[in-house]
Amino acid sequence: MTNTDSYMRKLVVTNPLGEPTYRLVIHTLRLPQGSRGLDAGCGIGYQALLLAEAVGPAGHVTGIDRSPEFLAKAGEIVNKAGMAEQVFFQEADVNNLPFEDNTFDWVWSANCVGYEPLPQIKELARVVKPGGSVIILAWSSQQLLPGHPLLEARLNATSSGFAPFVEGMRPELHFSRMPGWFRKAGLEQTSAQTFAGSVHAPLSDEIRNAMMALLEMRWVDVQAELSHKDWIQFQRLCLPDSPDFILNNPDYYAFFTYSLFRGRVTR
Repeated sequence: MTNTDSYMRKLVVTNPLGEPTYRLVIHTLRLPQGSRGLDAGCGIGYQALLLAEAVGPAGHVTGIDRSPEFLAKAGEIVNKAGMAEQVFFQEADVNNLPFEDNTFDWVWSANCVGYEPLPQIKELARVVKPGGSVIILAWSSQQLLPGHPLLEARLNATSSGFAPFVEGMRPELHFSRMPGWFRKAGLEQTSAQTFAGSVHAPLSDEIRNAMMALLEMRWVDVQAELSHKDWIQFQRLCLPDSPDFILNNPDYYAFFTYSLFRGRVTR
C-alpha cells in the first residue's frame, strides 16, 4: 500500500467522526438553494457531497484537488451516492484556480487553506461573485486522552502536534488569525465560529476504528520530542495492542473542535 493509499484509507475510516460536525457547519451556513460552489482542496470528496446535498438538486459543486488519486476516490464516492450530476471534480491548485472571475456563488475550503493565507484567500475571492462568501474551516483542537492532560499537552507541543504551523513561523500567519487576513483580502462581514464534535463510550465498531485511525494520524514520529517517560506512557495509552489502550476505558470521552471563518465578497 502506498502512502497515498494509506492516507486515503484513514480519511475514509475517520469520516464518521467529522461528518456530523460538517453537516452542522453546512446547515449553519444556509447556502442558497440552487447555488453553485467550489470545494477548494476537496480531498476524497466527502464534503463536496454534503455541500451538494445542501444546495439541492438545482445546485452544483465543483471540487478541486492536486491529487489525482484523491479525485479518483472522490468520483467513486459521489457516483456511489448517486450525485454525479451535481458534483464535478478536476485536478487544480488552490493557488492558481482555472476559473474565470465571478464564477461561483461561494467557495468552501476545509483543512486545506490557512497558512501563508493572503494570496490563497485573494485567489478564492477572485472566483466568487459579488455578494458571495469565502468559507474556510479547519480542525482546531482536541482532547483525546482524558485524564492525561500533561501528556496530551506535550504531544500537542511536538512538531506533529502543531503542524502545519512550524516553529519560527510568524504568529500572524497562524490559522486562528484568519479574520485579519480576510480583511486584508478585501472581504467584509467577516465572522468566526467554533463547532465541537465528541464521542463517548460505549464506542461502536465504526467509531472505535475511526478513533484508532485518528490517534495514529494525530501524533506522528513524536518519540524524539518526548521524554522517555512520556514516550512509554504514549505507547501504553495510544497503541491498540496495549492492555491500557485508552479506547478500552469504559468511561472514555473525547472531543474535538473545528473553526469556521466566513467573509463576504463585495467588490
